[in-house]
Amino acid sequence: MNTKALMSLSAMVMAAGGIVLQFFPHEVLRHVGIAPDGIMPLLGQILGALYLGFAMLNWMAKAVLVGGIYARPLAMGNLMHFTVGALALLKYAAVGEHSWTIWMAVAIYSLLAIMFGIVLFTHPGTPGTNPSIQPRT
Repeated sequence: MNTKALMSLSAMVMAAGGIVLQFFPHEVLRHVGIAPDGIMPLLGQILGALYLGFAMLNWMAKAVLVGGIYARPLAMGNLMHFTVGALALLKYAAVGEHSWTIWMAVAIYSLLAIMFGIVLFTHPGTPGTNPSIQPRT
């Protein structure tokens, strides 16, 4: 799997979410049916900061060899984030009628969770691309 593309994609997804939450917390809260008062806008902005930090981590590590034992903490952190996030979003979406944005988030998170799972549990190289990896005969 092309981990540079995967890391870039995950960075862009999280950066987009982070920017939206950072600059438009009231609008996001209203969209999901939560009153934008009290501490909720602040929590939205803190979540946006978390997304932006994780996006920066992935963007700066996009050239790193990821998979198997290489950059395992990075792959594990992404797998955990996207898997738990996908399950939480799916649970939320399954209990009632929600907007298409929730289902789109479920699809994106699920896809990224599967992709990071593949990266984590497979060797990063394929036969023929790395001279130290020999195909089985």
